[in-house]
Amino acid sequence: MGALTPALREFLDAQRVGALATTAKSGRPRQSLVYYVRDGDALLISTEGQRFKAKDVVRTGWASLCVMGHERPYPSATFSGAAEILTRDIGRPTAAVMQRVADLPEPPDPQTDDALAAVGRVVLRIAIDRVSAVSHLSA
Repeated sequence: MGALTPALREFLDAQRVGALATTAKSGRPRQSLVYYVRDGDALLISTEGQRFKAKDVVRTGWASLCVMGHERPYPSATFSGAAEILTRDIGRPTAAVMQRVADLPEPPDPQTDDALAAVGRVVLRIAIDRVSAVSHLSA
């Protein structure tokens, strides 16, 4: 399946957390639960630059996010594509993710790139080019 449909965009926007998958040096999958936001046809995840997920993305240039709804029938889909680590202009995306983490009505004021770098924050960006394993959703 290809690009995001309106139904898939709506689904992504309604959820907050997904299981991020990257590829470890050993070639085995590595997974972690993350908060995310959608930006067009991309997913943005705030993380620390020294985390394995960030290092995996730098090394492989790929990641996927499996997102599940939390009400019956538990819809789900996996979104994957080219991934990169961003260190510039990440204040607004980081604030948008933090809004979802803290369940705030508005995002907090964005921090500067220097302030985020000082605490090791980066943004992991997945450009969605494949949607798979769609279950209980009108894709």
